[in-house]
Amino acid sequence: MKRPHHKGRELLPLSVIHAAQAGDAEAMEQILRYYGGYINKLCTRTVYDESGCPHACLDEYMKSRLENKLICAILSVN
Repeated sequence: MKRPHHKGRELLPLSVIHAAQAGDAEAMEQILRYYGGYINKLCTRTVYDESGCPHACLDEYMKSRLENKLICAILSVN
């Protein structure tokens, strides 16, 4: 059977989500890896150096907060 896709990307199997809800750390890590690119994109900020040149950097604090929110949302689903 063909695995479902959304916008060209393979979706996470429902069994992985259920395993993460049950407390499986490996399944939770798989979910965090799946959404890692999206989280990184949300947490990328533009900062300017002394001469005014823009640089893209990753806000690690915001990234950890979003990952924690995702973990809490997965664990709180009944």
